[in-house]
Amino acid sequence: MIKQIKGRLIEKSPTELVVDCNGIGYSVNISLNTFSKIGDDENIKLFTHLIIKEDSHTLFGFKTKSERSLFILLISVSGVGASTARTMLSSLTPVEIISSIHNEDINSVQAIKGIGSKTAQRIILELKDKVLSLEIDDNQIQMISKEVDEAVIALEVLGYSRKQTVKVVNQIKAESNNISVESLIKKALNKL
Repeated sequence: MIKQIKGRLIEKSPTELVVDCNGIGYSVNISLNTFSKIGDDENIKLFTHLIIKEDSHTLFGFKTKSERSLFILLISVSGVGASTARTMLSSLTPVEIISSIHNEDINSVQAIKGIGSKTAQRIILELKDKVLSLEIDDNQIQMISKEVDEAVIALEVLGYSRKQTVKVVNQIKAESNNISVESLIKKALNKL
């Protein structure tokens, strides 16, 4: 199993990278989430997952270990293949996917292209308890609750960046667990 690849970036597109590793160019499938985190640097390191089928070997690459772990969890669900998992990671951030699954937000999961009602229900049912064990190392987030999610959306509407608001709102939520959305927003506005 190829767990990571480190080398020189040769080609970059929203769905695929070509990485030169000791003279061999590896084609690595990526999500839009990973694409957005990769600069035009010459050297690159990706955490990978190799899928072997009868007629192909396909390498999927991720900027963080947590995104790779989520991908592996998603493809463990019956009816969710590598393409669907990549589409999910391209449509929502890993944190949003984890939040949607944990909060049983079937509409968010079902809104992703290629995911119907039954598949969305199966994903939530099978992964609800497993996603909590994932460590999100995207410097951002513990777990987004419904209150945190609503507060972040409200602050985004007011013009604040998502990254900034998620961090502040999670800090406030950690300090006082039973807090209303309105109070979260007010306290966040004081800190932003």
